[in-house]
Amino acid sequence: MSEETTNQDQTNLEDAIDQATESVAVQAAEIGELAGATDANGDPIGMEALMEVPVRVTVRIGRANLTLGELVQLSPGSLVPLDREAHEPADVLVNGKVVARGEVVTIDNSYGVRVTSISKDL
Repeated sequence: MSEETTNQDQTNLEDAIDQATESVAVQAAEIGELAGATDANGDPIGMEALMEVPVRVTVRIGRANLTLGELVQLSPGSLVPLDREAHEPADVLVNGKVVARGEVVTIDNSYGVRVTSISKDL
């Protein structure tokens, strides 16, 4: 992969992240303060307090169902076929729920996900 392609991939990934961040910020602004929720002092808990809550982000590129016998026969170099084709998008999950889909990309010998769509069910 050429340096120009790598730089373009990184720029595209940064643009997708910026767009996703902007979308989340807009949705957060629309939600406003949580009605009726208070902290230990009785003060309202707003969206600002929630922005520091850690969440688990997982990228799923596919699944495979194996029998226990097939699993124990795996060794270095074994191939596990997944239930998706190479061109299909990867799922981006937050705490186990699909929130977006994207393309797997490489950036400086690391993998990343270029977000291509965000779930409307948030």
